[in-house]
Amino acid sequence: MYLKWCICADWSLSSLGILVNVGSHFDPARSIFVAPRKGVYSFSFHVVKVYNRQTIQVSLVLNGWPVISAFAGDQDVTREAATNAGLVMMERGDKAYLKLERGNLMGGWKYSTFSGFLVFPL
Repeated sequence: MYLKWCICADWSLSSLGILVNVGSHFDPARSIFVAPRKGVYSFSFHVVKVYNRQTIQVSLVLNGWPVISAFAGDQDVTREAATNAGLVMMERGDKAYLKLERGNLMGGWKYSTFSGFLVFPL
């Protein structure tokens, strides 16, 4: 999916365009992925901040708890990215989403992505 934003810390990042949503387990209205079954899932994200001299922290949140995070610094550059990936165990119905933990974002679509998929069912 693509992301759009103009948000401050403690907000979940919202979606704009979805590239693939097989099974419709990503809810675009709430920007939340809901696990269809128990298993190991892979998630990755790449969030670009544009013309912003603040540090940002973006986290992958699983059932309300941050499990992996990434930072983009406050350097005087036009674009920086907070990027991370990881494997997580999920039960059926567990929820995963991105959250801006620190900083402010103003950006556009097609520069930031969030991906998740089942690697191994249990």
